[in-house]
Amino acid sequence: MTQALQPLRMATRPMSNGMRDILSETGHRPWPLPRAAWAMTQRWNDLLFAHWPVPASDLVHLLPPGLVVDTFDGSAWVGVVPFWMDRIRLRGMPLIPGANHFPELNLRTYVRERHTNMAGVYFFSLDAANPAAVAVARTFFKLPYYWAHMKIESKDQREFHYQSTRLLTLDHIRFRASYRSLQQPSAKGGIESFLTERYCLYTSDKRGTLYRGNIHHMPWPLEMAEAEIEINELPKAHGIHLPDTKPLLHYARELVVYIWQLELLPALAKHAAGQAVPVAKPL
Repeated sequence: MTQALQPLRMATRPMSNGMRDILSETGHRPWPLPRAAWAMTQRWNDLLFAHWPVPASDLVHLLPPGLVVDTFDGSAWVGVVPFWMDRIRLRGMPLIPGANHFPELNLRTYVRERHTNMAGVYFFSLDAANPAAVAVARTFFKLPYYWAHMKIESKDQREFHYQSTRLLTLDHIRFRASYRSLQQPSAKGGIESFLTERYCLYTSDKRGTLYRGNIHHMPWPLEMAEAEIEINELPKAHGIHLPDTKPLLHYARELVVYIWQLELLPALAKHAAGQAVPVAKPL
């Protein structure tokens, strides 16, 4: 008899036995750690990476000035990433009440900064289930967070049913999917590295000023995955048309991440978003 899905008990998973001080392991990074102290640490759990190739020209007008679309095999890539996070800590600050564990859902693509060619992630949206965390992220990290009603159910900690409905917006943007790990390591290098091994994010404020936020983590422990995506209204809500093809799927059980304060990149705000990088090599 198949075991029924049960509500996922977040924040009860112990830290893996193999966890260590990842700040001392930097050989896999494309550039050194920032000299400044990190600002936040958190752990991401039970991620589904669902990616679709799209024409790079479809995304150019959606990026802030100073960024260019990064490409692999001639295509830009749009990712939808549901997961839940815990062990959230702001350096030098008390825990945000009720915000130390909650689900999150990201809509993202991959970019390079025009002057340095540094590869990073650009988020079109980040939905989260905690309004206090949304407010903090919007204020201090200038990221396009939205408050959403979210629910995760799990079977055997390897199969997940994920639901999200955005709140306080004219359209209640929905996402619903079931996904599972196939418990087989994914291939390394190539498209897998292009999509996941990125060590900064880019964002901008309402004036179009560009910021970079450095991040650090170990290489993603990717596994092969399968999923049934029932509803996915995020891309359309942000002006993105996905192809009518099956997504490229990966799963990751957990990853500890360190995040630094944003760096202002004022000079880049004078340049328009550019065309796609012709050839993007894996990081």
